Amino acid sequence: MESDRIDILLEKYFQGETSIAEEKELKNYFSSSDVAQHLEQYKPMFGYFSQAKQHQFVQEIPLQSKKRNVAWLSIAASVVVMLGVGTFAYYNSQPQDLGTYDDPEVAFRETQKALSLLSGNVNKGLESVKYVNEYEAAKDRIFNDYY
Repeated sequence: MESDRIDILLEKYFQGETSIAEEKELKNYFSSSDVAQHLEQYKPMFGYFSQAKQHQFVQEIPLQSKKRNVAWLSIAASVVVMLGVGTFAYYNSQPQDLGTYDDPEVAFRETQKALSLLSGNVNKGLESVKYVNEYEAAKDRIFNDYY
């Protein structure tokens, strides 16, 4: 009869449904000498749990200060920030040619050149759209015939 109760407790134990009192009952049963033959395989497991509970960690963990690493990291970050500020200031302090013209005739000719270049590129883009439209029309004909 006791063997049946232990079987039920083991089933609950492996399902994670036992209470602390039931686990103590299992530990006491497997630490005794009269364990049923078919339950002998669980005896080392519960014996290990009893032994492992008594072990204590005695090694000392040395604490290392990371203050020095933080100091180097802050110095490196400061240098990077200073280089960034210096580069920004250097490039913004030089006069820039904004493409302004004093003579209106020269400005008009340059504007016409720029607009002509832009128009040529837009026309190239429109030609490629024609190919896409032809592809769409052919695809629609094929799929409309198919379905």
